[in-house]
Amino acid sequence: METQLDPMKDDLPLMANTSHMLVKHYILDLDVDFKSKVIEGIIVLFFETGSQYRKTSSTGKEGCQSQFDETCKMRASEPCHVPVTNMSARSSKAEYNDFAVCGKGEEDTSAKNGNHSNKEQASGISSSKNCCDIENHGNKDFLLVLDCCDLSVLKVEEVDVAAVSGIEKFTRSAKLTDVSKELENLRNQVVHELVTLPADRWKEQLHYFTCCSQAPGCGELLFTTGTWSLEIRKSGIQTPTDFPHAIRIWYKTKPEGRSVAWTTDQSGRPCVYTMGSPINNRALFPCQEPPVALSTWQASVRTAAGFVVLMSGENSAEPVQLREGIWSWYYYVTMPMPASTFTIAVGCWQEVKQQSFTAAIQTNTEFSLPSSQADFRWREEICGHVEYPCRFQNPAARLQAVIPYRVFAPWCLMERCEEHLLQLIPQCLSAAYTTLGTHPFSRLDVLIVPSNFSSLGMA
Repeated sequence: METQLDPMKDDLPLMANTSHMLVKHYILDLDVDFKSKVIEGIIVLFFETGSQYRKTSSTGKEGCQSQFDETCKMRASEPCHVPVTNMSARSSKAEYNDFAVCGKGEEDTSAKNGNHSNKEQASGISSSKNCCDIENHGNKDFLLVLDCCDLSVLKVEEVDVAAVSGIEKFTRSAKLTDVSKELENLRNQVVHELVTLPADRWKEQLHYFTCCSQAPGCGELLFTTGTWSLEIRKSGIQTPTDFPHAIRIWYKTKPEGRSVAWTTDQSGRPCVYTMGSPINNRALFPCQEPPVALSTWQASVRTAAGFVVLMSGENSAEPVQLREGIWSWYYYVTMPMPASTFTIAVGCWQEVKQQSFTAAIQTNTEFSLPSSQADFRWREEICGHVEYPCRFQNPAARLQAVIPYRVFAPWCLMERCEEHLLQLIPQCLSAAYTTLGTHPFSRLDVLIVPSNFSSLGMA
């Protein structure tokens, strides 16, 4: 049995096996439905082989395999199951039934015609043997473990990144063969080259991440969900090196999920936002929580017209109309950060803007630095972090005392925010710059949330 923890008293369990596989980039493609109080969609994860396995691989599989054995022993008494949920209209019943077939190279023993009841689907991989072992090979499959909680996972598949047009530039191998093993290696090589691109090619990197996230699938993966984890395996794969390094997960949140709050704003209109302190973002998307897991991300969020989507991205997103009554918002980050810093807020917010051009000019000039201090800011700094487009290496950014900012509030607070809040923000930003130096982020969104917000700022 899994230990029942009290998030208010106990530390969250770190289930993800980041020493074997490490998420480097997430792409989320989500729909927000206020009627059902559910966020539903797809997340694509791009991995690098973890540091522990890279260290032990030169001497064989012993060190890595021992941890797999411990994982299997730890979960031997736990029931493995596929959550049975009501699918949305766009996810067909046939598609879900297909999942019960146990993947490429494995024979389905529950039924020959592919039509399964929900009970049969859940029991298809219900034993601990199926979680860790391969019946035909006698060896143990590698388990990818992600942190998650209060999520309904619907489907997991490998992404065929090698099928993306123009992706050949990321492969050192000039030839392709029909051997499936070599094709799998090629896919993982593509992901490796993509996640390790130099920082000055970040735009190209985001472009190809997007293309890869839309590539076709090349085989469903087996998965089980526990109270605090999502476990994924591929039949016949025993090492992290051979495991798919790009996977796509279909999932939906639950109305009672503890990572988001469905409520109303001060004007009585519906809104939802992350309140990560109880269990971080585990009830928002499958992720990796350990401190070593720093990643970048992109997210497209669709919602009904009239709603504004704010996220902790580096760009000031503008909505794009997809069809009548549906708008899409896109954000991204290029600084690797913990998954717990991913934030989202969707509501009928309105942007509070300066009423006069003169006031805007004053804001930009009032907090400029004296020349002596500016000269000090120009000095070269050496950063010890992983490579990314760092603002500390940008002379213009290092002189920016007040970064661009936007203020959003419910309509009933617009006037008060305009009178009081707008004039305070540049003073706060300038004071922070004077005390702490260069702002690490390129912009800031300030949102007035309802009074039932129970945790720290969404940053």
